[in-house]
Amino acid sequence: MDVIVFCACFAIIAIASQQIGQSLVKTGLPLISGFLFTGIIAGPYILGLISSEAVLNLRFVDEISLGFIAFAAGGELYLKELKSRLKNIAWVTTGLVVCTFSLTGLTFFFLSGFIPFMQTMPMSAKIGVSILAGAVMVARSPSSAIAIVNELRAKGPFTQIVLGVTIIMDVVVIVLFSTNSSIADALFSGLSFSFSFIILLVSEIGASVVIGYLVGKMIVAVLLRSLPQSIKTGLILLTGYLVFALSSHIRQFTHDNFFVEVLLEPLLICMIAGFLVSNTSVFRKDFTKLLFDIGPPIYIAFFTLTGASVSLDILAQTWPIAVTLFFTRGIAIFIGSFIGGVLAKNPLKNNHISWMAYITQAGVGLGLAKQVVVEFPEWGDQFATIVISIIVLNQIAGPVLFKYAIKAMKEDHPETKGVGFEGVKDVVICGSDGQAFALAMSLSSHGWDVKVAVTKTNCDHAKNPDVKVCHLSEFNLSELKKINSHHAGAMVAMLSDDENYKICEIAYEHFGAMTVIARLNDRSNFARFQALDVLIVDPSTAIVNLLDHFVRSPAAASLLMGMDRDRDILDISIKNPDLSGMALRDLHLPFDTIIMSVRRRGVLFVPHGFTRIEAGDLVTVIGSLKSLKEVTLKFDTKNLKLET
Repeated sequence: MDVIVFCACFAIIAIASQQIGQSLVKTGLPLISGFLFTGIIAGPYILGLISSEAVLNLRFVDEISLGFIAFAAGGELYLKELKSRLKNIAWVTTGLVVCTFSLTGLTFFFLSGFIPFMQTMPMSAKIGVSILAGAVMVARSPSSAIAIVNELRAKGPFTQIVLGVTIIMDVVVIVLFSTNSSIADALFSGLSFSFSFIILLVSEIGASVVIGYLVGKMIVAVLLRSLPQSIKTGLILLTGYLVFALSSHIRQFTHDNFFVEVLLEPLLICMIAGFLVSNTSVFRKDFTKLLFDIGPPIYIAFFTLTGASVSLDILAQTWPIAVTLFFTRGIAIFIGSFIGGVLAKNPLKNNHISWMAYITQAGVGLGLAKQVVVEFPEWGDQFATIVISIIVLNQIAGPVLFKYAIKAMKEDHPETKGVGFEGVKDVVICGSDGQAFALAMSLSSHGWDVKVAVTKTNCDHAKNPDVKVCHLSEFNLSELKKINSHHAGAMVAMLSDDENYKICEIAYEHFGAMTVIARLNDRSNFARFQALDVLIVDPSTAIVNLLDHFVRSPAAASLLMGMDRDRDILDISIKNPDLSGMALRDLHLPFDTIIMSVRRRGVLFVPHGFTRIEAGDLVTVIGSLKSLKEVTLKFDTKNLKLET
């Protein structure tokens, strides 16, 4: 009954935590800082809304969240997107892991005399705690890194390497933590480092891999079933929780019945399961979307409860330790990233700046700290308090430094407004009636540079201050060149058929590969315009065809007409060489985007999941405005403006 009361009270506090977190984001602080802050205020040391007893009874929330975090960490490591820069990523990752683990672990050990819970520990136990601290300090924050990349619309080799290293580090740190947990457990239990210990350690890791494989198969089986999304989500979260329960049961059973403890690391098991689902099954997108949808409430609950578990009395005594380790970690990251970058033969400027991109910590680091609490409850809370303090400092300083690094490498792409065409966004409209100026206003609102070319000086619409009007003596080559029509991305002819044909012929003969559109007045002229590769709009049939589409497919017609303000259709040219040869099903695109068609060497076809894209393909994408920004950035589109 008490657990139900604790859960109800905690749910109310978590809702408040969400609001506080979103409010603090406006001040520039990371979202999780608000969750942690709320948990600390509501915790047993200040308001007491979450008591120490409640924290213990809500331990299952931690275990469900940790399973989710490990699934997400494994799922984010998608090898097909990293293969082009795997060598660079491997060198930088190696440098970071070795330097960060070594320097922070040694610093923690040398400061053990100033840490209350370590002062009376024997030497072997101090070593065990220190190697666990070193492992946790290796962790990064993929979610924070991706959020910053999306915010700055960052694109380039530096950004790709940083993201690759950040994602792989989550996998490396979980493996490193699992190994160190077994070593620390042996140090605390007095087990000697013999050949039998090495066999036990290898067996524990091997068993974790096997169980992780089986858990991955269970998740695939869940995703394969025709079940409501909520039930699938519940089953996967339950699977993660059961992994922790199984690990705890095996550890307790072996402790009671054998001379050694068998410690199967649940984080490693769940991470392997997530990795296998993402890389070896056809359900990668389903799995990723499911984790994406359930992520916000999981993070709110986890970080709020983590804040409530912070021991403020220990923090008051050890904050100088946390600050010292914060700076030590920064120095270690600088050394590791520089050495790794030199070995990878990255440019010297990259090596001087790259350390700024690896400071941020969040989910996995906190998850490992909480796992220490689970595995070593005697001193785990005090250990977690110090580590959480360091992570909060890293989470505050990290995003600021990462933003500076991206801007210093000139890989940020500032936001501009407008949705539409990929390429030169200049258009010349030849026409003087109301439709011509209405089109000009519409294109201008989407970020196009519009010129309306007229020959009638008494045109009432030409007085419109919101449209740039160019007065020509007549429509000929020299006059059109005066207004830079030959540099435009598109030209629209909206005059009589004879004038339209003359304009289209000039564009065809002299202006090269631009988009030319003509409004047809007499259908008998259709063949003449078609011979010039003109996109023809026939008013006599356009309205009928549009009404026909509204009857047969009202949603699609509304989208094409721009009536859905939150979504749009966009043609994007594939310019990112890293994507060439990749199947559409393997592209990591936003969930609400669909590639409708591909135009390759003049041939238009409808793709399927196994269609492989090539550099130079023109793909038609439908999705939300926010997601289209991510897609254009991923495809390495230049000078594309998207509407905010």
